[in-house]
Amino acid sequence: MAAAERGAARPTGDNRTSRRRRRRREHCLRTSGLAPLALPGQSARARGAGVEKAERRVASSSAGIRCVAYNNQSNRLAVSRTDGTVEIYNLSANYFQEKFFPGHESRATEALCWAKGQRLFSAGLNGEIIEYDLQALNIKYAMDAFGGPIWSMAASPSGSQLLVGCEDGSVKLFQITPDKIQFERNFDRQKSRILSLSWHPAGTHIASGSIDYISVFDVKSGSAIHRMLVDRQYMGVSKRKCIIWGVAFLSDGTVISVDSAGKVQFWDSATGTLVKNHLIANADVQSIAISEQEDSFVVGTAEGTVFHFQLVSVTSNSSEKQWVRTKPFQHHTHDVRAVAHSPTALISGGTDTHLIIRPLMEKVEVKNYDAALRKITFPHRRLVSCAKKKQLLLFQFARHLELWRLGCTVATGKNGDTLPLSKNADHLLHLKTKGPENIICSCISPCGSWIAYSTASRFFLYRLNYEHDNISLQRVAKMPAFLRSALQILFSDDSTKLFVASNQGSLHIIRLLEGSFKHLHTFQPHSGTVESMCLLAVSPDGNWLAASGTSAGVHVYNVKQLKLHCTVPAYNFPVTALAIAPSTNNLVIAHSDQQVFEYSIPDKQYTEWSRTIQKQGFHHLWLQRDTPITHISFHPKRPMHILLHDAYMFCIIDKSLPLPNDKTLLYNPLPPTNESDVIRRRTAHAFKISKKYKPLLFLDLLDERTLVAVERPLDDIIAQLPPPIKKKKFGT
Repeated sequence: MAAAERGAARPTGDNRTSRRRRRRREHCLRTSGLAPLALPGQSARARGAGVEKAERRVASSSAGIRCVAYNNQSNRLAVSRTDGTVEIYNLSANYFQEKFFPGHESRATEALCWAKGQRLFSAGLNGEIIEYDLQALNIKYAMDAFGGPIWSMAASPSGSQLLVGCEDGSVKLFQITPDKIQFERNFDRQKSRILSLSWHPAGTHIASGSIDYISVFDVKSGSAIHRMLVDRQYMGVSKRKCIIWGVAFLSDGTVISVDSAGKVQFWDSATGTLVKNHLIANADVQSIAISEQEDSFVVGTAEGTVFHFQLVSVTSNSSEKQWVRTKPFQHHTHDVRAVAHSPTALISGGTDTHLIIRPLMEKVEVKNYDAALRKITFPHRRLVSCAKKKQLLLFQFARHLELWRLGCTVATGKNGDTLPLSKNADHLLHLKTKGPENIICSCISPCGSWIAYSTASRFFLYRLNYEHDNISLQRVAKMPAFLRSALQILFSDDSTKLFVASNQGSLHIIRLLEGSFKHLHTFQPHSGTVESMCLLAVSPDGNWLAASGTSAGVHVYNVKQLKLHCTVPAYNFPVTALAIAPSTNNLVIAHSDQQVFEYSIPDKQYTEWSRTIQKQGFHHLWLQRDTPITHISFHPKRPMHILLHDAYMFCIIDKSLPLPNDKTLLYNPLPPTNESDVIRRRTAHAFKISKKYKPLLFLDLLDERTLVAVERPLDDIIAQLPPPIKKKKFGT
């Protein structure tokens, strides 16, 4: 192995296993054939031979949320995390995370905003302004603002200009052109860094927040026309500094500010005077967002509390209105670093990694997707892959991969028993990525002999060799230029082919040889588009390849004839998971609105079962689930079974049984055990659901009798965070 590779790959043994075992639970369930009435996971430990269990840390998106930006035109939400990752959520598609841009070691994002034409910009402490390509899912360009670290950014109401606030006290104005942005001019330089910015809705003035003061600028001249000093008093004690974390400029000239003294203040921008003051927290108020109608706004504090302010009439018959704090919400354990205000919900995120979407019940319809509180913690994509033949799991972290061999047990017991492990899980490999970029995707081959992963600019392929308890790693050198980056990687079931989806819309087929490879074919994007393919599925016989893009379309390719076979009829909601059944070559597709379709690839049409379930409709509780299906698989000996899961449930759909209607119990389909077999069969329906394992990051069959599940307990995530601010409670 080359010296560079020895530094990147660090095989490890049992001595490291014990230290890491505490952070994750991996459940390997040995069942007696996955009988429909003996669903694995409904009991605590499984039916039949017992359970293999190991615990340690698991891959997940545990980076805190730094900033959010809501786009009212497209109803999309951009979220930036502390590791530089940027995620795009489609709020109209059941809050699905439809796109993401991987983080970078030197890219700490401090500001995020949308501009005209659905263009997304970010800026951070490296001093660069970045625009993202939302079609190719990569960075379009990066431009240095030449003002040091950038702390704030705001697009003009027209969306044609961009404003950034820098470390050196400068406020810089950029013109947004069709291709890039162009520097226009500097505003009057201030004495300290510009931590927050806000445009007047007319685009004539801006407000900026610094340390100890707020400035109001005239956009036409670039001059500061007012400078408003902020009171440093905090709970009766004078603080050394008061940091203005956020400002909002209203149409009537009012400037709302939030600061490190726990205050929300209202200023008259025409006279530069303080109008009203609200002390709402014993710690920093770190973020503010106002509704489009300017009748309410939301703020987040370092204590984890979110406050809602509304503009209400002073009396029932009065036209005079005033701002009133109406609702406090405590859904976070740590700092609320960012907030947003959509027409129907309050959105918040912070250090505890949760993205909270709380509906405004007076503005949403009951029993709608928007009427439920959402807490999004985990990415809506898979970070775990499995080598079934060797019982290996590959975990993807931001900057490294970990390879583990599952433990085993020889003990036996009855249903519900927890069995001791006769052999613990082995940590085989710790593979660090090269360079400053985070990992986009990764995969291990079913035979366990190949590992592939990609960053934004490099693609890596490794050959693994096993000798007793030792493992060696050999990197495949001289990867072709067209494999510079990948959005999705998948191996065929026989591990002889590698399928790679690039960010330019191309699909590459690679034949794997002993320590090398051969390029077989490239499927080019259709109609000159550059739509990125985010999901791949290959049939077990290797003849069919299904690919789904960001626009909810699914294309099916004939791998033997190397041509497009068909395109599945378009659907309004994006695809969250897809898989091809082994015996029938039926393609099962799950969408973000919880609909599941079955499409016959040979017949190029939906199956009869799919048509039946669409005609009858899914159970209303199934459709009200708020987490997307992330994985679909099949039992090799039971062709009528479809296995799928989201973060909070595991489900077996038995197509031979009748579908449930809204009057039946969806989550408790099994009658008491003392009932006769005739009654049990009469009352059973197709959906067998278990909520035993959650949050569930991965679940799949290893063989006919073995199921592996990977959990990520939320308590473990919180335990890794810094301690929250202690709040004194009554009686303590």
